[in-house]
Formats: sequence, C-alpha cells, structure tokens
Amino acid sequence: MTTEEMKAIVEGLLFVTGDEGMTYEQLAEVMELELETIKDVVGELETTYQSTNRGLQMVEVGGAFRLATKAEHADYMKKLATSPLHSGLSQAALETLAIVAYKQPITRVEIDEIRGVKSERALHSLNSKLLIKEVGRQPGTGRPILYGTTRQFLDHFGLKRLDELPPLPEDITDDSIEDEADLFFKNMEEVL
Repeated sequence: MTTEEMKAIVEGLLFVTGDEGMTYEQLAEVMELELETIKDVVGELETTYQSTNRGLQMVEVGGAFRLATKAEHADYMKKLATSPLHSGLSQAALETLAIVAYKQPITRVEIDEIRGVKSERALHSLNSKLLIKEVGRQPGTGRPILYGTTRQFLDHFGLKRLDELPPLPEDITDDSIEDEADLFFKNMEEVL
C-alpha cells in the first residue's frame, strides 16, 4: 500500500468517525499497520491539509484526530448553526461549566453548594449542548449522578486535554472558583 493510499484511508476513517475521531492506536489496529507508520501517515496528512487551500483541517482533541473546519471560516459556520445545540451559554451555565471542568467528577448538590443557587437548569442546558455528561454515580445514599466534561467541551474551548485548563490559585476557596471561571471564559472568548 502506498503512502497516498494510506493517507486516503486515514482521511476516510476520520470522516466516518466524525467528532469521535481516532487515536494513533485505533488507526493502526484498523489498518493493520505499525504505530510508527501510522504516525508518519497522520503527520503527512496534517501537512497536506496545512499546505493546501482546503476547507478542512486535521485537529487533535483528547488524543484523537478528527477532521474539522478551519477557524477562518467560522463566520460562515456560525450562520449555518441555528439549532439550540449551538446557542450561547448563560452566565449560570458558564459558572456551572467552570465548576464541573475544575472539580469533576462532581454532583449537582456539590455544584449547588459552590454556586449558592440551584444548578439544575444550567446542568440540563450544558448536557443538551453536549458540553457535560453523566460520568457515573457517587456511592452511598441516593447514588447521585456525577458530571464531567466531554470531548465537545475540549473542542469548544480549543483544548487538547483537561490539563490545559488555566491553573487555579493555590489558596483557592469555593467563592474564588467563580472569579477564576469568569477569567477563564473571558480569555477563551478572546481566543475564539
């Protein structure tokens, strides 16, 4: 199999897997090739996308590669995106999302305690926008749902991994999480 054929297969696999993408290991397994060969092919395919005038690019999100539109075409994509899935986030949702991102896995009751108000609607909104998900149940009475962020969260804020979140101050208190969240989302809005 030639390098061009391998690049075409990788491109097709990434297209088919959509937002899930594929890791080096998954590509190597499906294509029955050595990991180093796949890394070379993915690198060459990335270079091809970067060096040609195309509407798509390869991005790495959470350790998986996928195809995505280019940032310079964002205005056109925004015009297309009219579903509630792509609508903006309220202040309550942003606060809740920041708490989940930094303290996950976390229950609704714990979020409510930090925010000082109920977060049920914000959690529902974030879940419907695929920014958070149920990641398990806390052991004990009632077994409350534990929430965590999703790959879409990473993608939305241009992160490859959660450890790329801005660090919280060492003398953190629950009250200062909201201030840090506001600063984080303000910085992310400037990036986007």
